[in-house]
Amino acid sequence: MKSNFDIIIVGGGAAGFFTAINIAEKNPNLKVAILERGKTVLEKVRISGGGRCNVTHACFVPNDLVKYYPRGEKELRGPFHQFCSGDTIEWFERHGVTLKIEEDGRMFPTTDSSQTIIDCFLGLTQKLKIQILTGQSVQSLYKGDDYWKVETNHDTFSCQKLIMTTGSNPKIWELLHNLGHTIVPPVPSLFTFNIKDIRIKDLMGVSAFAKVKVKGSKLEAAGPLLITHWGMSGPGILRLSAWGARELFDKNYQFTLEVNWLHDTSFEEAMDTLKELKQEHAKKAVSKKSPFDFPNRLWESLVLASSIETETKWADLTKIQLTQLANQLTNGQFQVNGKSTFKEEFVTAGGIDLKEINFKTMESKLHENLFFAGEIVNIDAITGGFNFQNAWTSGFIVAQSVLE
Repeated sequence: MKSNFDIIIVGGGAAGFFTAINIAEKNPNLKVAILERGKTVLEKVRISGGGRCNVTHACFVPNDLVKYYPRGEKELRGPFHQFCSGDTIEWFERHGVTLKIEEDGRMFPTTDSSQTIIDCFLGLTQKLKIQILTGQSVQSLYKGDDYWKVETNHDTFSCQKLIMTTGSNPKIWELLHNLGHTIVPPVPSLFTFNIKDIRIKDLMGVSAFAKVKVKGSKLEAAGPLLITHWGMSGPGILRLSAWGARELFDKNYQFTLEVNWLHDTSFEEAMDTLKELKQEHAKKAVSKKSPFDFPNRLWESLVLASSIETETKWADLTKIQLTQLANQLTNGQFQVNGKSTFKEEFVTAGGIDLKEINFKTMESKLHENLFFAGEIVNIDAITGGFNFQNAWTSGFIVAQSVLE
């Protein structure tokens, strides 16, 4: 069977649906189809944000927003000036979905259910007569003089404009590579660190604001660090894993992590503070109470790691013990041995090389009438609604370009 469409979108996820809807709303006469290889559509939307769908982030200034993207920061500046998080909120409001801001800036539907977003999209595709064809796994792409031919496991389709929104799908990347596109190999981006260390062994659930650094490299990040039963997690660690995705992959996830539990305090400043504490609390036991802004259990553990016994009083600390304690506080060395996936949010760095895309239109620089939206390109972000914002922005721009 052969079907002709004006526009075919490959990939039935967030970017695919958003692009299709924006096209059909502006030009209802176009024949638009979404091809999806799975039995169901919008699966990632369903599970995102623990089933609540973290739609976007309450960061409304394009130049600030781009800073959350380890890959794509420079390229997204222009696009975000065209369609930013404020536009996302307005778009969903206009389509009957109200969003709310949580304390950390993440934005969710007020219903706290990703089904709200799915229902909105499915309702609109039905209303706009966009065809959704599931179970269609693309096998080959062919470019004619003024059309594209798409062969799937079931059918052959042709269209004037082809839009790829398949996320991190290796099969599609391979087909695009055959068309001459450079694919930056995918590596995991958001992950936590596996660390077996006596200092954190029984501290599961303890959290502190820390600065973390990969020893012998320029990689560093700051943020809340959470101790887990397998090692370390939390925003600070995830940020480091995102910005270090390539480098840590090359290290095979074996490296030394330097942790400064006092985040911006230097070793010398910590020494001075400890000497003052030695004077002030001379008669008190060192390990009793944390004098710093992190939990007592962590303090106790670092005191022990500095060869200071539980009952030792501040007055009795030797210079060596003070030095060791200042070191543990500002430059704890932890051996990382492997990684763990962060929740169910599996984000990869990698995809179509950004140099081969025109970010004013999201069109391929190699082939006319071939467009990209979402995570199929080498753009990714940390968690917090940023990956979805990239999907909405790129989808919106594709829709504008296709109609021009």
